[in-house]
Amino acid sequence: MNATRPNIGQDRQLPIIRQLDETIINRIAAGEVVERPASAVKELVENALDAGATRIEVAFADGGKRIIRVSDDGCGMSASDLPLALARHATSKIDGSDLLDIRSFGFRGEALASLGAVGRLTVTSRVRHSSEAARIAVTGGEMAPVSPAALARGTVVELRDLFYATPARLKFMRTDRAEAQAITDVIKRLAMAEPAVSFTLRDITTDGEGRITFRADAETGDLFDALRGRLSRILGSEFTENAIAIDTERDGLRLTGFAALPTYSRGSAVAQYLFVNGRPVRDKLLTGALRAAYMDFLSRDRHPAAALFIDCDPQLVDVNVHPAKAEVRFREPGTARGLIVSGLRHALADAGHRASSTVAGATLGAFRPEPSGPPRVYQMDRPSPGALRSAYAAQAPLVEPEGFAEAASPSARIEPAPADSPIQDLPLGAARAQVHENYVIAQTRDGIVIVDQHAAHERLVYERLKRQMAENGVAAQALLIPEIVELGEGDCARLMAVSDELRLLGLTIEPFGGSAVAVRETPAILGEVNAKALLSDILDEIADLGNSTALGARIDAVLSRVACHGSIRSGRQMHAEEMNALLREMEATPHSGQCNHGRPTYVELKLADIERLFGRT
Repeated sequence: MNATRPNIGQDRQLPIIRQLDETIINRIAAGEVVERPASAVKELVENALDAGATRIEVAFADGGKRIIRVSDDGCGMSASDLPLALARHATSKIDGSDLLDIRSFGFRGEALASLGAVGRLTVTSRVRHSSEAARIAVTGGEMAPVSPAALARGTVVELRDLFYATPARLKFMRTDRAEAQAITDVIKRLAMAEPAVSFTLRDITTDGEGRITFRADAETGDLFDALRGRLSRILGSEFTENAIAIDTERDGLRLTGFAALPTYSRGSAVAQYLFVNGRPVRDKLLTGALRAAYMDFLSRDRHPAAALFIDCDPQLVDVNVHPAKAEVRFREPGTARGLIVSGLRHALADAGHRASSTVAGATLGAFRPEPSGPPRVYQMDRPSPGALRSAYAAQAPLVEPEGFAEAASPSARIEPAPADSPIQDLPLGAARAQVHENYVIAQTRDGIVIVDQHAAHERLVYERLKRQMAENGVAAQALLIPEIVELGEGDCARLMAVSDELRLLGLTIEPFGGSAVAVRETPAILGEVNAKALLSDILDEIADLGNSTALGARIDAVLSRVACHGSIRSGRQMHAEEMNALLREMEATPHSGQCNHGRPTYVELKLADIERLFGRT
């Protein structure tokens, strides 16, 4: 039997437009604002921060589904303010005259009303210097009268049975563990943004006291000292030890924070934290800019780690483009993107040859054998400095006839140098040996450096090629017959808007009528180019990020391959002068601490680390 679609005009009554009930309106709003328990925690903690709190404690049970309690020492609310605080679109944070002048976390006035519409909400608050506190409760949208309460100061908001009034939403919640992790992530992000505020997170699933799952005491000091301390607490000391401080400005936007060295990279983007005017955001423009800044230093399967803060006049950014305020829109998105890319690249260049300290840690770990029994017991303490000097003198090798060392060990090329050579005071020290025809061993004042000669020289050649290209431009090859590429509607205009930038990279395009462009020149270094595929890649990146690095990335990839073929190969023996020249050039060249794929070019081991390997400490 064939089914036929009913004739709406004849067989069905016209729909009737109705004004929705206030409770239904609040539940719909809650669906936009409160996706999960972590969303409720975010709204309540942001309210506490807006109230000037210096201490905030969050407690939850069953992943936040059964109870969420947020306590703060902020300014509090009076008994007369409590009913209004639970009303929709009621807020103390804006006056409504300018919705682009937002200087607080919350401003929609929907959070408490939405939470009260879908759960059992109680708010207890006391205004500073007031003689008493007050409490109000709302259950499924039904508000109870205000009553007296006991509270020393600030506000306590308790939300029980989230989605009690909309039980179908509970079916879409994840496990308690996953929801608890999401709450922890929210608290950590807000704690990064407010290092001067103390945060405590408790899981009270098993009892009322619960266990502390996260704590960060208030940090002191200037902006960078406080932020460094807070990031060390949240992301770990390894991050701050291997990160560089960022502080740069452009056209009214200021970028601060910490970005990790390329050799301290991750397998995913989980260690990327971005903030705009103190608000944690997940914005593809900003994450794209972060990736572009590291594009020249990391392979595609590695991701940078960073905590970056953009601050600007609220008029320059719209934070009201997403219900959960997770995305923002800059008035000049190109400025924000350029600030991140140029700021990070300059900071990474200033880091010079520095590589992350975790590389040395991994090296030491590789040296240590797996324990096969009880730990050894050393019967004597570490020798005195005098005894050490005598032992070293007794073990010093005799000077061998020329060529003896090479004949005895073809995989090790020893080049004697005076023990007190001043060049060992330089960062990468004095070359002492080449082993396995690929690794240069250098002695520093307090340790040794092991250099991968091929990887290091590959980076040096690559940086040299990039400098030459920056000075002389990208050579273009003219096509004998211009290639005409048909594009989608509007694509031609988008490409022509960046045609000047593309010309600097050797790609010359012109309008060809309608939605077509004529490609007249392509970068000579790329050889034969599929113009349509190249333009498609550029357009995709413009659509996604508002800008394109696709062509520059291709040129850099070719330069990288040229550098690889033109660098010192593994297996080539080097003399002491060559090895030391390599070390000196590394010290003078930005980014030389990692190869073109983000791997370290050298490992530094301190004498104390080496002594630990032999159980001397």
